[in-house]
Amino acid sequence: FTSLGISSFKNHLKTHSDEKRHVCHLCLKAFRTATLLHNHLNVHRGTRPYKCSDCDMAFVTSGELSRHRRYKHTLEKPFKCSLCKYSSVEASKMKRHTRLHTGERPYACDLCSYASNDAYKLKRHMITHSGEKPYECYVCQAKFTQSGTMKIHMLQKHGENVPKYQCPHCSTFIRRKSDLGVHLRNLHSYLAVAIKCSYCEAAFHERYAFIQHKKTHKNEKRFKCDRCSYACKQ
Repeated sequence: FTSLGISSFKNHLKTHSDEKRHVCHLCLKAFRTATLLHNHLNVHRGTRPYKCSDCDMAFVTSGELSRHRRYKHTLEKPFKCSLCKYSSVEASKMKRHTRLHTGERPYACDLCSYASNDAYKLKRHMITHSGEKPYECYVCQAKFTQSGTMKIHMLQKHGENVPKYQCPHCSTFIRRKSDLGVHLRNLHSYLAVAIKCSYCEAAFHERYAFIQHKKTHKNEKRFKCDRCSYACKQ
């Protein structure tokens, strides 16, 4: 990393520090920089301040907007491998690709000999130790440890019933393209008037973000007795 200004250089150095001084007042999650905290607060509020000039999409961070424009509009791949013809839209993907040349596998499992060049692959591998099955078939509700195993199951067991279109903003799969458009308008379009949470002060300009936020209050016992430790939801 290089910079023309000392302030941007100092901000970059914070990304290498383990110190997280910037704390979210809504969920107490901590971040290394004020920018990361600001982006996180946009998620709480449902705010998408970075709007694409070529379509109706809007994003929480400027980085998300840049990736969107490269994938959907400019098709630019600025990150090029010096060892082969591979090029990438994102710097993180180029970093992973370079490890294929070097053989580096920095993400190692603490429970077995597995090691990966990708943090996501290690996270996916750890599920095999926990027994957790987070991936559920949309047709018969069978559960799987890996998303790939679930997709194979859907193709083999359900054939034509497999939903073909995945929402670019959430994990929802939808059978028809027209229904995907309805889903995007109803859940992911920008709302001029924010939806306010009835449990806290959070407000959202996207219905999906509001629905996800409401889940954080699902088991919350807000009503507490002032004479003993009893608390309840209603």
